[in-house]
Amino acid sequence: MSFPADRPKGLSRYCFLLCLLVFAQFAWAQPKPESVLGFKPGEDYKLAHWSSIVSYFKKLDAASSKVTFKEIGKTTLGKPFGYALISSPANLKNLAKFVDINNKLADPRLISRSDERAKKLIAQGKTFVLITHGIHSTEVGSTLSSTEIAYRLASSKDPRIANILSNTIIIMVPSLNPDGVDIVKDWYDKTLGTKFEGTSPPELYHKYVGHDNNRDWYAFTQIETQLTVKYIHNVYHPQIVHDIHQQGPVSARYFVPPYLNPVEPNVPKEIIEGYTELGNHIAQKMRGDGKKGITTDSTYDAWTPARAYSHYHGGVRILSETASARIASPIEVKFEDLRGSLGIDAKKESANFSPVWEGGKWTIGDIVDYMTTGAFHLLDHAATHREEWLTRFFKIGFDATGKTSTGDDKVLVISQNSYSLVNVLNKAGVDTELVESFAYKNDYFILPTLVRSGQPYYSFAKALTDQTKYPNLIDEKGEPIPPYDVTAHDFGLLSGARVMEIADDGKIKFKKVTGQLVTQAIEKPEASSLRYGLLATHTPSMDEGWTRWVTENYGDFLNFNYGVNGNAVSVAPDAIADSKLKAVVFPDQGAEELVRGYSKDSMPDEYVGGFDGEKVEKLKKYVRDGGRLVFLNRSSDFAIEQLGLPVENIAKNWNRREFYIPGSILKMEIDYENPEFGMINGEHPSTPPVWFERSPVFALKNSTSDDVKATIIGTYPRSKDKLLLAGWALGGERIAGKGALVFVRYGKGLIVLFGFRPQYRGQSRVTFPMFFNAIGMDF
Repeated sequence: MSFPADRPKGLSRYCFLLCLLVFAQFAWAQPKPESVLGFKPGEDYKLAHWSSIVSYFKKLDAASSKVTFKEIGKTTLGKPFGYALISSPANLKNLAKFVDINNKLADPRLISRSDERAKKLIAQGKTFVLITHGIHSTEVGSTLSSTEIAYRLASSKDPRIANILSNTIIIMVPSLNPDGVDIVKDWYDKTLGTKFEGTSPPELYHKYVGHDNNRDWYAFTQIETQLTVKYIHNVYHPQIVHDIHQQGPVSARYFVPPYLNPVEPNVPKEIIEGYTELGNHIAQKMRGDGKKGITTDSTYDAWTPARAYSHYHGGVRILSETASARIASPIEVKFEDLRGSLGIDAKKESANFSPVWEGGKWTIGDIVDYMTTGAFHLLDHAATHREEWLTRFFKIGFDATGKTSTGDDKVLVISQNSYSLVNVLNKAGVDTELVESFAYKNDYFILPTLVRSGQPYYSFAKALTDQTKYPNLIDEKGEPIPPYDVTAHDFGLLSGARVMEIADDGKIKFKKVTGQLVTQAIEKPEASSLRYGLLATHTPSMDEGWTRWVTENYGDFLNFNYGVNGNAVSVAPDAIADSKLKAVVFPDQGAEELVRGYSKDSMPDEYVGGFDGEKVEKLKKYVRDGGRLVFLNRSSDFAIEQLGLPVENIAKNWNRREFYIPGSILKMEIDYENPEFGMINGEHPSTPPVWFERSPVFALKNSTSDDVKATIIGTYPRSKDKLLLAGWALGGERIAGKGALVFVRYGKGLIVLFGFRPQYRGQSRVTFPMFFNAIGMDF
């Protein structure tokens, strides 16, 4: 058979077009994570820098019509902070429409109250799912799993994935702390192959707050939290938030809700129903996949809004906790070394824990696998039950905007000079209004701010101002059952606001303030030559980071600016004596930790050692010669023991059955008449609320030195009934009338002992002045 003369030319043209088609397929194929990271997520001993994570999501965006990556700001250290939107191409093309639907379902004041209108919106809407990764940077599997989840969503042709993409809009934050991604990777790579491999870095993996960034979801102190709330939560109003974490290596392999009781009383019942249904679904499916060590209803509670912004904004928070390895290094866990946590025994199957994991090798690959598997079961439920999720979401908002049982609106009246509280409420989407002064019963409010109950997020305002008491939970042995974190979260108290809830029966005449109030500008003081120091040891202290944040943001009157040209410096233990600092602050660290520091077996030599021996002797000389030392909370024990103060911490050896206050707000009474006292002027309360958490309680002893004299300036009320303002105080009567704040004259110098945290997590703003005045006052 012969070919026409032009056949070879046509064949070449055909081959060329075929090559173009093949090239186009490869050029537009979704990149696998390993093509950018250099390894497959979950590979032993391998971590990625943040720049590689961002680069991967940008390349996925460029290659896929199912992914859009958005940068929304910079982190604390100036790294890009952003999120990915993942859904079907049609959904992303019509994103504005679905966001508008969700806005109206979130706030039923924006739509007709008729059922028909709501039903139409629900029929058209999509389930918004926010997946957050990597808030705790040593939990490295979380950020790595984001790339794997995103890739599968973008590339898979599986009908299961198509159903997810069609019915949900996923907002994925690859890391809530990008700075820590690099800090942990750099330290891990530096120590890889040494005996220190798999240790945590000897610095905070978030510059200011370390692990506490997971407790910032109502105070909004950090830029990463602010960006997430402003540009993600308050824009998309997710029905589901999946917060992917890791936990310790020797208990359950994987946790999802339901949470342990108690649940904070302002959380709507529909939220509890939602996270219970979804968590149990994930656990059941994980067990069906053959995954072992799955638990619910253990370890973690849903008590505080500090960890659950969405619970007060219509969305359920699904916390997942996967067992850790040694960063990215595998571990071997013997069955006999498994232990329980609150609610389970990891060696025994129970109603909320099964099947038992028998121990063995556990790797970063296992972590990524469990995280990814759990996330897809969550997305399955969000897609398949789309209408139920949107219906529940609408009902939460609708119920919140309705009338009370008496037919009246409730109104929170917030006192004047409460900028911190009102600012937080506004950032959380709570509607507030400034009104003219008015009288109510025997009270009088000068230019207060109102929060009315007929709005979706009134429960958030209530949670932050309720002075909620934590239940007295005791086990069968008579031991207090510890909360997962702290027991108080009343930002009204901590910020110094006076808040009252009243019923608006129409008889009170509220007149909104119009125009702009004229406020007197506060002049910053001129730069001072005085220098102040904050102790920074090699054992990273979150309280040290919080203290730096507070001094940088609120220390204007002392010109607290860190750096060469600033007025405040971080100072190492061996540098205090020769530093010529006016005052040095010791943050909340245990006395033993301060003295010992890291041991030789736990860290390289340059990080080993603590504050002992010759350093203590130099410290004594520094203060005797006129220096000032300010000790916060537990570090007061170090001062008492190492400096030989005539003070005793009477609570140091008390049994938990007798005395237990795990993060609560107490009342303190200031002795203004004491001639030693010069810390607070008349603008501040004489009975300020203080933050008590593993705190010392002071009593005086006879001094053995003529030039050392201690004076108690602040005490706890003598009446037990007046002690607790919010939280839990078991055995509170034991500290009635005892010391909370002590001054010690020490030679020519001064030592101040705070038996509480006056700068607690950047929240206890009513006691900030005490802290600053203790550092800077003249004496």
